[in-house]
Amino acid sequence: MATNQTERVPIKTGDYGLRGEALSPMETLAQSVSTIAPASTPAATIPLVAALAGNGTWLAYLLAMSAILLVAWCISRFARYSASPGSLYTYAAMILPPWLGAIVAWSLLLAYVATGSSVIGGFYHFSNILLVGLIGHGFSGAALAIIMTGASVWIAWRDVKISARMMLWIEAFSLVLIVVVVALVLFRQGTHLDTSQVHLTAMTGSGLRLGLVLALFSFVGFESATTLGVEARNPLKTIPRVVIESAVIAGLFFIVSAYGEVLGAHIAGQDLGTSDAPMHILAKVAGVPVLGMLIDIGAAISMFAGTMGCITAAARVLLLMSHNGLAHGTFRTTHVRNETPTYALLATGIAAVLPVAILAIYGSSGLDVYGWMGSLATYGFIVAYALVCISLPRYLRDHGVFHSGGQIIPWLAFIAMLAAMAGNLYPVPEGPYGKLPYIYLAYLAAGMLWFFWQARKEKTGTA
Repeated sequence: MATNQTERVPIKTGDYGLRGEALSPMETLAQSVSTIAPASTPAATIPLVAALAGNGTWLAYLLAMSAILLVAWCISRFARYSASPGSLYTYAAMILPPWLGAIVAWSLLLAYVATGSSVIGGFYHFSNILLVGLIGHGFSGAALAIIMTGASVWIAWRDVKISARMMLWIEAFSLVLIVVVVALVLFRQGTHLDTSQVHLTAMTGSGLRLGLVLALFSFVGFESATTLGVEARNPLKTIPRVVIESAVIAGLFFIVSAYGEVLGAHIAGQDLGTSDAPMHILAKVAGVPVLGMLIDIGAAISMFAGTMGCITAAARVLLLMSHNGLAHGTFRTTHVRNETPTYALLATGIAAVLPVAILAIYGSSGLDVYGWMGSLATYGFIVAYALVCISLPRYLRDHGVFHSGGQIIPWLAFIAMLAAMAGNLYPVPEGPYGKLPYIYLAYLAAGMLWFFWQARKEKTGTA
């Protein structure tokens, strides 16, 4: 039966043992912003995009923002009528066959966990840069990763409001520093545009395509506020707005930062794509070198907030998967006083930090871990985004609100995600990146085996 707007009813506050409608709109926005970890992009991701797209780095981010806004539009339409901790998994499960819904669930869980691993790697990279500058030597990457993840899990377990507020202030501090430096660089340039960037000098089509794929990683997690469907205040209004806002805010910040960083590298006569400390270069060009170190501090703290955001989102997806038989029943347990998913937080925290600690012990750099795990996460996000977008038209018909845009935009978003996936797979990446698709497929196969085994048990009535 069709449902009109006045009949929208969110999930009851007592469902799932989570704290109902505890988070304000700003705290809900903090969840998506912290999972994106926007302050980490100028320091870690934009230089990687610049190495491929060169003077077209700003264009790669503009195109990535356009694709993400298509996906954000689709997700926001779902979020107007449904609120639960399952995020995109809930949306897909309402429309798609159960096995495709399971693919979205397992893909989304991997995406949040692997993004958490990525920013943990970034954390120990920037932390050691700061420690070397301050005391002359760094510490074990594995130890730093474990300590930081333990703190993130504890805060996320203790109180969802505390973690949301911390994430908000951490990101705000980091973003202000970067905006100040970029603004000073642009002020130094005056009203003159950087003609090499405007004319896309020396940019190649293949470089732009590969840079676009990396640029998309900067946005992933923008929808993670949807995992707070029970805990957000007035979720059917707040979450759709937050999904769009987070994509727009992050996109504009990334485009301006990309233009400013490439401009700063031109002024300094350096190659941004090969720089180990891009924000130090930018701060020197801006005439405030001291801010370079402060931005590195901000980037490390942003990685900490990003870890909290990813673990918070992953735990809630795992919680709902447990309720629906896609994961062990233990993970549906919530703490009586804190009203947070205790075992799901612990499991996702361990899953995020374990590969990072192992890689760090074997000598992998933090930036390598950031790139590898981030790329792995991208596979999960792209698959989840694509399947959710393609299921939207039927969902809108079921609710009696279908219109022409409800057919065109989901297909455009789906095609954009397919193109992004193709860019990840061809040409075949070299080194560890070439193994990531197989890791994702092996993980997905294991998840689907569990799904079919559980379905068979339910069908035969066995315990």
